[in-house]
Amino acid sequence: MFGRKKTLNDELATTVETDPARPGAKNRPTPKRRDQEALNKRPLIVTDRKAATQQDKTARREAMAKQRAGMLVGDEKYLPARDKGPRRRFIRDSVDSRWNIGEFMLPIMLIVLLLSFVRTNWALLLVFVLVYGLILVAIGDAVLMWRRTRRKVEDKFGQAEKGDAWYAIMRAFQMRRTRMPKPQVDRGNPPT
Repeated sequence: MFGRKKTLNDELATTVETDPARPGAKNRPTPKRRDQEALNKRPLIVTDRKAATQQDKTARREAMAKQRAGMLVGDEKYLPARDKGPRRRFIRDSVDSRWNIGEFMLPIMLIVLLLSFVRTNWALLLVFVLVYGLILVAIGDAVLMWRRTRRKVEDKFGQAEKGDAWYAIMRAFQMRRTRMPKPQVDRGNPPT
């Protein structure tokens, strides 16, 4: 009584189907809002928790693998805040380009540990001399290394920032194979 005639709607539907597609036009009916919202709805609490947990683990594992691979090659985007910037890269390259006594401390300390089980006077004296002598020599080497590196940093970037010395010294005390980000320069090739 108050509605449109059904025949009119049927006629419009047939004309839409028979009309050719126009270039640049949408050429399809606009979807209903409730249908679009239903497609976007996701439950707050997942019904299959085991599958959701597994999916979350794989996504997290892939992201961590991507971040680790980027960190291994020294990609600036994946480095933590303490390693970012051209100043820190220069310090890393400067430390990695030389032999540091501090990197040999861990292997020598393992030898010292084995010697400490020998209960003779000469072994105990050797342990004492190796431990304290190596620590003093490594600290002296690290201080000299930082003084040379600081001069290079000041020439290239201006004044050295707070924390640069500890960054260089702590990197010098790590074994070369375990340094992160991995060394990008060979020994004997100082950065310019």
